[in-house]
Amino acid sequence: MSGCGCSDIEIKDQSQRKVLYWLLGINLVMFFVEMGYGWFAQSTALIADSLDMLADATVYGIGLYVVGRAVRAKANAALISGYCEMTLGLLILVDITRRIFVGSEPVSMVIMTVGAAALIANIVCLRLIYAHKDGDVHMRASWIFSANDVIANAGVILSGALVLWLDSRWPDIVIGIVIAFVILRGAKTIVADAKNELGSEAALEKPMNCKDINLIDK
Repeated sequence: MSGCGCSDIEIKDQSQRKVLYWLLGINLVMFFVEMGYGWFAQSTALIADSLDMLADATVYGIGLYVVGRAVRAKANAALISGYCEMTLGLLILVDITRRIFVGSEPVSMVIMTVGAAALIANIVCLRLIYAHKDGDVHMRASWIFSANDVIANAGVILSGALVLWLDSRWPDIVIGIVIAFVILRGAKTIVADAKNELGSEAALEKPMNCKDINLIDK
């Protein structure tokens, strides 16, 4: 035995890092764009989606940290990511409750324009992560986040159209609530997947690295 598959592992790790760097960068940029325009447009849906982008960026940062590490570390990272998303979903619901009582005047054209830009950004993210959607647990989590983001963005655009059509702030609030529950559902799926991984024998096994295998060969 000579190669021990190390080059294949390194190629996979490099591929994961490259994808996660792109996802991290895109989500950070869109967080600032959506948050800024969300406050300007007084849009619950845009602000909810921007916070989702921030949570996803955090998740991708955690994912970068565990690339190349043991399965257990990746599962723990996915678990933390899931709880982060869950917390975010609850915070969005708190903010929506505040806005229901305080009031808002969402600007429909800004909501639709920024929502469309976010949708394009997340479709790019989805294409980038597609090859890894059935891979390690932290990459599966990233796939779920990206897929949920596309759904949320479509909802944001719909809310802007309904605000314009009905001349009412309620579609924006309702879509914000829907986005929060989409986030919570995705978080629940990720937490369950991570716990499954941690409970399996594969996750508890100490991984044998290339150095260990080469020592055995000798």
